[in-house]
Amino acid sequence: MWCPFCNHTDTRVVDSRLTSDGYQIRRRRECAHCGARFNTFEAPALKAPNVIKSNGSREAFDEEKLRRGMQRALEKRPVETQQVERALRDLLRKIRTLEEPEVPSSSIGDWVATELAKLDQVAYVRFASVYRRFEDVQAFREEIERLEREHPGTLDTRQIQLLGQRDSDD
Repeated sequence: MWCPFCNHTDTRVVDSRLTSDGYQIRRRRECAHCGARFNTFEAPALKAPNVIKSNGSREAFDEEKLRRGMQRALEKRPVETQQVERALRDLLRKIRTLEEPEVPSSSIGDWVATELAKLDQVAYVRFASVYRRFEDVQAFREEIERLEREHPGTLDTRQIQLLGQRDSDD
């Protein structure tokens, strides 16, 4: 490993530790020439499958696109960064460990929607409205009602209800 300070190629590992998430190894290195110390990170190089878009075209999986989509849905929502990172890590593990060389974008969208539903119902509805291309308010209402039916006991006390309380005679 070359030194980022003097470009000398002789560096030695002083210390190696697993990162807190357990997915990388942090190596503390020291340059034999200038004595500078720096960190490097080692992670497994797993190839993600190509994504088959809805129009049939194919593109390389883009981790940043996945991250941006989730962050956009979760913008200004009361969800801790650690929870988001854990969900992203789980999604990335699922995608990278697929045995298939290609995966439909609809599958990735479904997996993201499932993770968002666990994190925050409003973020889920935001994502679903774009992902499922809701055409009108009724489509929103139907999705919210489905969400409330499927996850009745998981309402987050930090959130207002998506739809008002309904009387039992409705």
